[in-house]
Amino acid sequence: MEFYLTALLQGLCFAGIAVGIYISMKIFNIPDITTDGSYTLGGMLTGTLLTHAFPWYLGGAAAILAGAIAGAITGVIHTKLKIHALLAGILVSTALYSINIIVAGRSNLPLINLSSVFSMVTFTNDFNLNSLFILLLLVGAVIAITGYLLKTDFGIAMRATGNSETMIRALGVNTDRMKIIGLAIANSLTALSGFLMTQQQGYADISMGIGIVIIGLGSVIIGDTLINRFNVTSVWKTLILVVAGAVVFQLLLAVTLSLGVNANLLKLVTAVLVLLFVSLPRLTLSRQND
Repeated sequence: MEFYLTALLQGLCFAGIAVGIYISMKIFNIPDITTDGSYTLGGMLTGTLLTHAFPWYLGGAAAILAGAIAGAITGVIHTKLKIHALLAGILVSTALYSINIIVAGRSNLPLINLSSVFSMVTFTNDFNLNSLFILLLLVGAVIAITGYLLKTDFGIAMRATGNSETMIRALGVNTDRMKIIGLAIANSLTALSGFLMTQQQGYADISMGIGIVIIGLGSVIIGDTLINRFNVTSVWKTLILVVAGAVVFQLLLAVTLSLGVNANLLKLVTAVLVLLFVSLPRLTLSRQND
């Protein structure tokens, strides 16, 4: 039971990545690879500040701001320099590897016996259960704030930019600015996941972001499947299902490990699961057409 509770906690920690990738890929139709770098940036910056006795909330604010700057840089490269979004994200993510090393001063930061966001309030003496309550509150706040933003006039303009860029530009909206701000928001949420995961697992590592975009993508695909299955149109329900996708994805990985699969094959299993989620709807549609 404790094993699956840990998977649940990790899924909630990845909620920021899931919502961030939903914004970049589903709203703006931008494949943003900055995710790998901004997730690690949030984690390494958090680890550095905590080891230097800074309070957790300053680490959280710094991680969110740093992630937003990384996303904005990707947006500027894409919109102003006319570089393909995929390449722009790869360039920024590659540059962030060096920046993360400079920020931390080394490749790994242990956070043993340091105060964290999970020790700010004690609901129960069980650390995992206490972490669950805190994560539910934080994820609820993320969904509430993001949902509110997407329902404002500004958020509607963001969504319109992804749906019909030509039309919204004709209405006088600066679509380049919308993309830059959208990528900044997406990567700030990704860095927030790095902030949470670093404290949940008790360390920050320079390689923690490798392949993280695949986990986020798998979470969004599962969430999108649920959204289509239940014909969800509400922004709030959509975000909840995207977060649920992150949790389901981690639970599926936990089930895989519990079946005896070698932990060294976890990245391979992750890639295979995402491939299945992507291909199954297409295979089902192909059979129906035949």
